[in-house]
Amino acid sequence: MFAYMLDYNVPGGKLNRGLSVLDSYKLLQEGRELTENEIFLASALGWCIEWLQAYFLVLDDIMDNSHTRRGQPCWFRVPKVGMIAVNDGIILRNHIPRILRNHFREKKYYVDLVDLFNEVEFQTASGQMIDLITTIEGEKDLSKYSLNLHRRIVQYKTAYYSFYLSVACALLMSGEKLENHLDVKNILIDMGIYFQVQDDYLDCFGDPKVIGKIGTDIEDFKCSWLVVKALELCNDEQKKLLYENYGKEDPACVAKVKELYNELNVQGIFEEYESQSYEKLVNSIEVHPSKAVQAVLKSFLAKIYKREK
Repeated sequence: MFAYMLDYNVPGGKLNRGLSVLDSYKLLQEGRELTENEIFLASALGWCIEWLQAYFLVLDDIMDNSHTRRGQPCWFRVPKVGMIAVNDGIILRNHIPRILRNHFREKKYYVDLVDLFNEVEFQTASGQMIDLITTIEGEKDLSKYSLNLHRRIVQYKTAYYSFYLSVACALLMSGEKLENHLDVKNILIDMGIYFQVQDDYLDCFGDPKVIGKIGTDIEDFKCSWLVVKALELCNDEQKKLLYENYGKEDPACVAKVKELYNELNVQGIFEEYESQSYEKLVNSIEVHPSKAVQAVLKSFLAKIYKREK
C-alpha cells in the first residue's frame, strides 16, 4: 500500500521542478561533461522537490475539497484512503531530510540545503495560510481582493517552491552562496507570479482534458487574478452580479461569473499581461552578468511561456 501511495502521488505530473535542478546545474557548468555522481546528486535533489510537491498537493486537495488531480481522483478520495491521506502527506514530507542526509551529509553545502528546504516549506505553508484565510466561510468579502493580496499569496504559495527552489539547489551544488544571487531569486519570483496568473487563467478557460483537473477557483471564492481584474473593470451593476454569484457551488452562478469575464474581455487582458510579463522577464534576464545564469533563467521561461497546462 505504501509503494502504491508513492506511485500515485509523486510521479505523474510534468516533473518540471525536479528536472529543472539537473537542467540548471548542467547550464551552470557551461558545457562541462557531468560525472555520473553529479547527475545522481542533482537528480536526488530534483526528486526531493517532487516529494515536497506531492506532500503539498495531497494536503492541499483535502483543504480545498478538490475532486481530481493530474487526471485522476485526489488521493483522499481513493476508496479506503480518506483521512489517512493526512498522515501520508506527512510521510512524504519526512522523506526529504532522509534523502538529504543519506546523500549530502558530507557536502560543504549540506546545512545550506537543509535550511533551503525548511525555509521554502515555511514560505509555501504561509502562502497557503493567507490563501485559506481569505476564503473562510462566513467571512467572504470580495472587497478585500486586490492585485497586492494576489501577489502576496502567489509569491509565498507558489513562486518559492516552484521556481526558486530548483535553481537554488543547482547553485548550492555549484558551490555558490545563495545570498550572492538575490537578483536571480527576484527574477524567479516574478516568473512564479506570471506562472500562477497563467494557472488562474487556465483554471477558468483551460480544457480539463489538457490540464488534468476541473477548475474550481470561482466556486472556492479564490483570490484569483481573473476576479481581481474583473473587480477593477466592473461597473456597479456588474460588481453586484459578481458579489452575488462568486464563491457559490451552483453551476448557474459559476456560468454567470464566466459570462461576466467574457463581457469584460478578461481573456484579452490576460493575453496582454502575458506578453508584457514575458518582455519584462526577458529584459531583466538579459542584464544579468553571467551568461550561464541567463541560460538557466531563459530555459525556465521557455518552459512556461504560452503554456496550455
